[in-house]
Amino acid sequence: MHFDEYKKKTIFVTGAASGIGQAQAIAFISQGANVLGMDLDAVGLAETAEKAKNATGHFSSYVGDVTKENEIISAIEKANGLFGMIHILLNTAGILDNYAPTLETSEELWDRVLSVNLKGTFLVTNQILPQMLKQKHGVIINMASIAGMVAGGGGAAYTASKHAIIGYTKQLDHDYIKQGIRANAIAPGAIQTPMNAADFAGDGKIAEWVANETPAGRWAKPEEVASLTLFLASENADYIHGTVMTIDGGWLEK
Repeated sequence: MHFDEYKKKTIFVTGAASGIGQAQAIAFISQGANVLGMDLDAVGLAETAEKAKNATGHFSSYVGDVTKENEIISAIEKANGLFGMIHILLNTAGILDNYAPTLETSEELWDRVLSVNLKGTFLVTNQILPQMLKQKHGVIINMASIAGMVAGGGGAAYTASKHAIIGYTKQLDHDYIKQGIRANAIAPGAIQTPMNAADFAGDGKIAEWVANETPAGRWAKPEEVASLTLFLASENADYIHGTVMTIDGGWLEK
């Protein structure tokens, strides 16, 4: 899959130190894009940079927290200083809640999950959207989940956060579509990433069960989500607005 349109474009990716965010960063860099990756994991960001060093695009990183506005602003200033205005935003940073039902969800856990998954998406978007509006063009892709569409993909906090991300994405696109903004969400199912490492721990029975429950019979690789992102952010997807693209091996068809 090759997209000439990404050469010299500036992409801002949150959660770029591992998993889907890292795969997205590398996919766009391989297409000649300039990517600023933001994450709290400095070691993971260095790994992303190492994986991207022979690509045609460029990667730079900022170690920061998507729940802290001042750190977001600093990351954006670094991206603008190195690469210019941001064209595409990938809000991919997120955390799990260990499938905790509401009575096992502390206020602290609830606030943390909603803060990273939902508030982080809101804060980063609100800092980058103005420069997209100035350009009269911008693409925003938020990371939802099948847990944003059905129960069982997470616990009370995670499921609530992902449902909210879908609603936020639809409203975001509705509000700014006539000003050149295109917002969509991706809803992955079982993707083998470090965030899901616990499912593969020990004898891996949980991971095996998930694969068996997935009609496709397997977990997906983060690179598969990155490939979908390349298409969804491209001009080929210009008429796709405010939608949720599932990539779940048929999980929702059950």
